[in-house]
Amino acid sequence: MSAGVPLASVKSEIFEAVLQFMPDWIQIPVLVLIVLAVVGSWVYKGKRKLDERRARRQGRVPAMAPQPSQARGADFLGPYAPQQQPPRPAGQPSGADFLGSYAPPRDQGDGPV
Repeated sequence: MSAGVPLASVKSEIFEAVLQFMPDWIQIPVLVLIVLAVVGSWVYKGKRKLDERRARRQGRVPAMAPQPSQARGADFLGPYAPQQQPPRPAGQPSGADFLGSYAPPRDQGDGPV
């Protein structure tokens, strides 16, 4: 073990190997594109945060903020969304009623046994 020298991460080793595999005339444009992508994502995130802060100051709700009880994930599934089950009326048998001796014990307030 070396004394106090951190080892390179696997990601950086892979990145260096891929970069060294490329010809010299491609390495610089690839590095510039990567740097531009990182800086661009920082600018985009900063702009979004600034827009949200401005909207909150003006008393508006930001467009990207989800509204509570507005929609659920299943609402966007269309015909693939699970159907809502209506509540079971009291006295109607449930699946546990047909389990016989394998049914879990019921408390006294649960209805007929």
